[in-house]
Amino acid sequence: MYIQLNGQVLSYEKEGEGRPLIFLHGNGESHEIWDRMIAEMAMDYTVYAIDSRGQGGSATPKEYHYKDMAADVIALIESLHINKPVLCGFSDGAIISLLVALERQDLLSAIVVCGANLNPKGLTGSARREIKALYKKTSHPLVGMMLVEPDISPDALTSITIPSLVCAGSNDMVKPKETKAITEHLGNARLHIFEGETHGSYIEHTDKLAPVLHKFLNEIGLS
Repeated sequence: MYIQLNGQVLSYEKEGEGRPLIFLHGNGESHEIWDRMIAEMAMDYTVYAIDSRGQGGSATPKEYHYKDMAADVIALIESLHINKPVLCGFSDGAIISLLVALERQDLLSAIVVCGANLNPKGLTGSARREIKALYKKTSHPLVGMMLVEPDISPDALTSITIPSLVCAGSNDMVKPKETKAITEHLGNARLHIFEGETHGSYIEHTDKLAPVLHKFLNEIGLS
């Protein structure tokens, strides 16, 4: 399905019935990374999976900024009248989820952030070197965005009081201290580390997140 918001055509999928749950993918990906999770969660929830601007089936913008992608999500929630969804994002999608909550947590029931960083220095040195090498090779602005954004103050996260679940792999490209700082500064957060997993190995085309997500949603009364 397609919707025009903020002068941008976005592609999204909708499956299932029940309380609303929105999935946001990582940099250069599409909603298809959530295929196993969509199949699992759509048995109990109405699942929306969005392609961020310039990715998947969505139109390409002139520039890429996380704040614009967050504005797209806010506009989609309002335009489709999605009532208090749980917002679940991976990597770039996790950053976007934090920005949506900072701007309009009143629209949400909870957030789930998997592999988020608050600024580029929150990534490991090897990860930043790989991103720089990729940008040098491709000059793709979507890759370049990761070298200069986001810029979220840890203290700003204290204003987010809705229930939050913070996830990361034990071998993540996000520094452990960054994941810990996000959890500690959010006003109402739980932390789950996936042992033996990398940045995306517990997210992409797998349902490894499902039992953790179900447990979190049950604990906050959204099962």
